[in-house]
Amino acid sequence: QVQLVESGGGLVQAGGSLRLSCAASGGTFSRFVMGWFRQAPGKEREFVAAISWSGSRTWYLDSVKGRFTICRDNVKNTLYLQMNSLKPEDTAVYYCAAAPAVEVVTRLSEYEYWGQGTQVTVSS
Repeated sequence: QVQLVESGGGLVQAGGSLRLSCAASGGTFSRFVMGWFRQAPGKEREFVAAISWSGSRTWYLDSVKGRFTICRDNVKNTLYLQMNSLKPEDTAVYYCAAAPAVEVVTRLSEYEYWGQGTQVTVSS
């Protein structure tokens, strides 16, 4: 059983930056594809970014490419999401998730373990 705990959310002005962290425990972190998802009020949860076991491959939602960077530290069992040039439309609860997959996956249904989420609010 993998436990995931996000941190780093908060309130930031448009154009600002935040770094989210996701601490993993209870499993072999390096054997999971890891992802970040977000859910805005009244909307469905959507894929934001994902990263392969080794960190060598990454995938991004088109609207965050060039602004967000996903990375992982398999020694510290921690996943990160660096978010720059934030926009009000990035406001959402951000979740990290783990998928017992070989290839990077972006579908929500592929992810088996989820954190509790951290709120990111971007003011205009």
